[in-house]
Amino acid sequence: MAQAPKHLKIGVFLAGTGHHVASWRHPHAQTNGSMNLAYFQQLAKTAERGKLDMLFLADSLSISPDSHPNVLARFEPFTLLTALAAVTSKIGLAATASTTYSEPFHIARQFASLDHLSNGRAAWNVVTSSIESTALNFSGEKHPEHSLRYQRAEEFVEVVKGLWDSWEDDALIRHQESGVFFDPAKLHELQHHGEFFSVRGPLNVARPPQGHPVIIQAGSSEPGQHLAARTAEVIFTAQNNLPDAQAFYQSVKTKVVSYGRSPDEVSIMPGIFPILGDTEEAAEAKFQELQELILPSVGLKILSSYLGGFDLTPYPLDGPLPDIDIPETNAVKSRFELVLNLARREKLTIRQLYQYIAGSRGHHIFVGTPAQLASKMEEWVLQGGCDGFNLMPPLLPEGLDVFVDQVVPLLQQHGLFRTEYEGNTLREHLGLQRPANRYMSQQNVSI
Repeated sequence: MAQAPKHLKIGVFLAGTGHHVASWRHPHAQTNGSMNLAYFQQLAKTAERGKLDMLFLADSLSISPDSHPNVLARFEPFTLLTALAAVTSKIGLAATASTTYSEPFHIARQFASLDHLSNGRAAWNVVTSSIESTALNFSGEKHPEHSLRYQRAEEFVEVVKGLWDSWEDDALIRHQESGVFFDPAKLHELQHHGEFFSVRGPLNVARPPQGHPVIIQAGSSEPGQHLAARTAEVIFTAQNNLPDAQAFYQSVKTKVVSYGRSPDEVSIMPGIFPILGDTEEAAEAKFQELQELILPSVGLKILSSYLGGFDLTPYPLDGPLPDIDIPETNAVKSRFELVLNLARREKLTIRQLYQYIAGSRGHHIFVGTPAQLASKMEEWVLQGGCDGFNLMPPLLPEGLDVFVDQVVPLLQQHGLFRTEYEGNTLREHLGLQRPANRYMSQQNVSI
């Protein structure tokens, strides 16, 4: 019998009414979910009851009338996670923040603050921003080129980590009798001067409880993989079948080693979009109910956005994707390739393809029973496809409730998932070491 793996890492990607593009039209949906604090607080409590590793909030800095309803109007992630920190005590809190349209000092300060406010549960999902129109919201006219965004991101992350080390852990003495508030020898200016940034420092926040908040990266393109292998501790990815997931897993872990890191320092967590029912037939009926709520005009626009903006309206919905030479995209390169490969491999019609993409945005769709999902998750981990999963419930709160109440107990019974939190910080949940302060290390070397 195969040896049981380490505990699965499981996060939940919270998205308003759910990840299905038509979830807001479902009769069980909380239609104002993306702007309802009490609703998010209840979701957070449910996830913590299930002993999940983290809550994850995506973000974007540009919308259009065709954007997903959950995206059109939603909370800013830092503000929301601070509110969720107040009603939870263990679960990790991950927020997306762009390296293309932010400054390192701002991001370092925000995540350090969130880490303190949550007692060591913060994580930063590093993104370079894929939406071309974002530049128009930041006094620009042209979105930076893909490879340039990743070059900037690498330097950005290094600057942020340096700022988190501004204060050594015991620098703040706060001795009232002597009047000594801090030890000047333990406060450090970064003095960074690079290609993209010039940052003196120090940061005006004490060193975070985790040392560094956990770094997450979600790019699956070649530059994205290199950035993740060099800097990330968790990788979110879209993989819709086990062979592709295995290839991605091996590719990234090999790159991690090439950067002098242990493969165990990086957890790969593909998105999974579970539709669960007491029977396969009941689950399939739930799925079809959601799929039928997708308006063709909405589905086509979403699919077109993944195909470099190619106009599909002249083509029959129940015919094949046309054999066209779609131009290179400056947006989400990995998702572009995934969609093309899916259409060709499965011989999907345009309608079938937009239903798949509009529902899950390319992530693995699972339709079945809780027991079948637990077995699928175990298979992917045992077969070297991932270290865990980022749940993307199609309909909330129902999808999260079913997972916590019916899937988690099965994973626990099989020894695949914790029955209690082993620690208090997100690093402890993920089995990650607390980073040493770079300045403390230099002092140790010089002694």
